[in-house]
Amino acid sequence: MTMKPVSIPRKQIPEGAALKTHRPDPGVQERRRRFQTLMFSLFRISAAINGIALLIILYFLVAKGWRAINWTFLTQPPMDSMTKGGILPCIVGTICLSLGAILVALPIGVASAIYLHEYARPGRVLRIIRLGISNLAGVPSVVFGLFGLAFFVVYMKMGVSILAGALTLGALTLPVIIGSAEEALRAVPDTYREASLGLGATKWQTIYRVVLPAALPGILTGAILGISRAAGETAPIMFTAAVFFTPSLPTGIFDEIMALPYHIYVLATAGTEIEATRHLQYGTALVLIVLVLGLNLVAIIYRARLRRRM
Repeated sequence: MTMKPVSIPRKQIPEGAALKTHRPDPGVQERRRRFQTLMFSLFRISAAINGIALLIILYFLVAKGWRAINWTFLTQPPMDSMTKGGILPCIVGTICLSLGAILVALPIGVASAIYLHEYARPGRVLRIIRLGISNLAGVPSVVFGLFGLAFFVVYMKMGVSILAGALTLGALTLPVIIGSAEEALRAVPDTYREASLGLGATKWQTIYRVVLPAALPGILTGAILGISRAAGETAPIMFTAAVFFTPSLPTGIFDEIMALPYHIYVLATAGTEIEATRHLQYGTALVLIVLVLGLNLVAIIYRARLRRRM
């Protein structure tokens, strides 16, 4: 006995009948458009305020400090109770501290980010670690200075030196580098990892040869932020590395140095003739900004070249 197939009748749509499409209310669309325009306007105004503030600061420093900028100012040590001469030891000291801080913080920060993102198991412990890193990023710099004084200068017996200051600034910039490096690793698509593992590579080979090269531009962004913060800090180095005056350039990592931020602080608060050295204060601040911008520019150019190669 054979069964006949049963056909289920479909609902007939009358000819000429058009399908109804949902069209939003014109009033709702207008409100959304106005809200979007308002938010974009606020963003533009915020960006413009930041840009104008930066231009005002730069104009103020250039107007007040350009008279102090000359070859002697950039190549000679301070003289006559720091009322004359230049700031060469301060420039060299700032460069040494900034590069030393990055050499200390960048490898540790990247390694920590790799462990937190690639190896650590999600859970309460990982959340506590990330919360601690976020809190450290907001700790005042003077706290890091006191920590460096107690641990590196006194306990480790490094004394007031470049090494103690670089380690302190490295600890200061470490949370920023860990956070930016972890975000850079998170931005790498998982398909990169899956393809590498599928071809037989180990997890470490995948991280070293695939993930890290793809995340390197983002990691360099964190390094740029770290250099900027390390170069401009005063409180950490005044306890661990910088001194009031030393005319000689450093010859080793255990030498004490002068630094641009601390030199500005000394000229503006503890100098013998504060009013007479106003142009030197503004000139030193201008050199500090140019130095930070120069270090950042080198890192930005290198990051742009890496992105073009990818």
